[in-house]
Amino acid sequence: MKNYIQPGDTITVIAPANVTSGDIVEVGKLVGIACTDALSGAPVEIKTSGVFTVAKVSAQAWTVGALVYVASGEATTTASTNTPLGHALAIAANPSATGVVRLSV
Repeated sequence: MKNYIQPGDTITVIAPANVTSGDIVEVGKLVGIACTDALSGAPVEIKTSGVFTVAKVSAQAWTVGALVYVASGEATTTASTNTPLGHALAIAANPSATGVVRLSV
């Protein structure tokens, strides 16, 4: 195909804030996991597919298969106006600092 650009599972975006490798990065409604550290305004590669352990809202319990969203840099099961991130792949207790998510953005 002459219009093919790349697979798209790792893309470069402008960091909306200082990020550390492994952080959830949200640019508009585009989300991924930072591959490296980056300062705000600098290019950073993000992974948009795969399974990751991510920071979550501690006061939530997750079930396998639950829809997961992004709110203020943390994963949450609260939909409201939050950006979709993926699905929980492991049970996460309340409280717990992290959860396992399969990205499906």
